[in-house]
Amino acid sequence: MILSDRDILRRLEDGELHIEPLDEPDLQIQPASVDLRLGRTFLEFQRTNIPCIHPESDEEIDEYVSETVVDDGDDFVLHPGDFVLGTTRERVEIPADLIAHVEGRSSLGRLAIVVHATAGLCDPGYEGQITLELSNLGAAPVALTPGMRISQLTFTELTSEAERPYGDERGSKYQDQSGPQASRIGGDREFGGDQ
Repeated sequence: MILSDRDILRRLEDGELHIEPLDEPDLQIQPASVDLRLGRTFLEFQRTNIPCIHPESDEEIDEYVSETVVDDGDDFVLHPGDFVLGTTRERVEIPADLIAHVEGRSSLGRLAIVVHATAGLCDPGYEGQITLELSNLGAAPVALTPGMRISQLTFTELTSEAERPYGDERGSKYQDQSGPQASRIGGDREFGGDQ
């Protein structure tokens, strides 16, 4: 069951769901979703001559990205074909009986801006800012202004609480993230990690 605005408001008021800061609830809470705003920090992927990035090497991934923080009043220009990691301004805490789906806003989709490549789900128990996988599929550069409503979350109620929610007890590698986070796939079990 997808939560309506009434259910979202009730859970926020009861402290079962946290979205902070929620600066403009009347604007941000939609009939069945919550709009999230764009943060100021971006990870840009550098053009490089390395033969490939291997998932088991976190060092290669870190060398491949650089951080950009946009000053107040400035924009981040996303050029055609570019892929960057951004973040939401808001921090969320998803309870053990919900999952949150990250979606783009249709107004930006009509400008060819995509907010996620594959990471469109926040598991039960997730806490932190949400990393956005931003792409420009169009033919013209698009200015993204920190603070603008960039994405939306819909919430689906589970049939029961997750027995093992996302979090520290599972060793979840993105729990409590602040700002955009580059891939930590090297920590996955198949690459010698423990996750």
